Amino acid sequence: MEFGTPLWLLLIISLPTTSATARMRVWRGLKALGCVALRDGAHLLPARPELEQALQALGDECLREGGTAWLMAVQARSTEEATTYRGLFDRREEYAVLRKGWQETQRGLASMGAPELARLQRKLQREFDAARAIDFFPGEASIEAEAAWTVVNGRIESLLSPDEPHETEGRIPRLDAAEYQGRLWATRRRLWVDRVASAWLIRRFIDQDARFQWLAKPSDCPKRALGFDFDDATFTHVGDRVTFETLLASFDLEGDPALVRLGAIVHALDIGGDPVPEAKGFEAVMSGARERLADDDALLVEMSTVLDSLYAHFQREAQRNDDKPEAR
Repeated sequence: MEFGTPLWLLLIISLPTTSATARMRVWRGLKALGCVALRDGAHLLPARPELEQALQALGDECLREGGTAWLMAVQARSTEEATTYRGLFDRREEYAVLRKGWQETQRGLASMGAPELARLQRKLQREFDAARAIDFFPGEASIEAEAAWTVVNGRIESLLSPDEPHETEGRIPRLDAAEYQGRLWATRRRLWVDRVASAWLIRRFIDQDARFQWLAKPSDCPKRALGFDFDDATFTHVGDRVTFETLLASFDLEGDPALVRLGAIVHALDIGGDPVPEAKGFEAVMSGARERLADDDALLVEMSTVLDSLYAHFQREAQRNDDKPEAR
């Protein structure tokens, strides 16, 4: 066939009527992949290697359950037919449902606590990611949904971290920790990841006699205090660095690989970026501690123990890597 339209994958399956559990499992698998059912037992997808592999796995499962499965590559016979196939994967309705849910959700956000907000944010993010994963031909609806998600996610972020600092530009000067001893440090109260990690870093590596003041709002910061992690603070986000990373750079601590590893966790949880395996666990502990402890001093004490343990773990890993013989 010379017509140059893309190939499609067609999986035709049948299962014995007695295999109710297998039937449900296969149906869920097909739905998660974003298949379009042309008729009972006939499921269409764009021809992509990862989708072909997933469909083959579902077909193999049907065979193991005593059913039948045929996986074929098919091709549209005309431009009009190819357009029709693409139209079957129009996700406007799915995005509309998501956006309606986001609108309804926003009405109750202000009454939620931080742990509940964090759980809701993760749930909504998973749902949006799932919708985008099966949007094989994104168009205007996906752009509108992305814009709507940015709004609702920003609203959640603002409630989770009120007065979260904006990114600033500029060079980070190198400072002498000896000139920053016994100082008063101030940040926003109801500590979250970047603030608690920065406070731990200050007391552990910069100013062991540091005193902290937790602010209801940034404008309450005393003039004598060293503010951190809010707009116009002495130490805040610079470029793509979160406050913890800015402190590392300011006090020449970036040569410590264990602290850099901790910085990657804080960065991932505070502004996103490359996933870090330990981040979700730290977030869960932080969320639970925050729910249990209303006092920020107590929260810092508890999370400092967690950060001490992570630091020791990363130190040991760094030492092991240093002790490995060079590859011959």
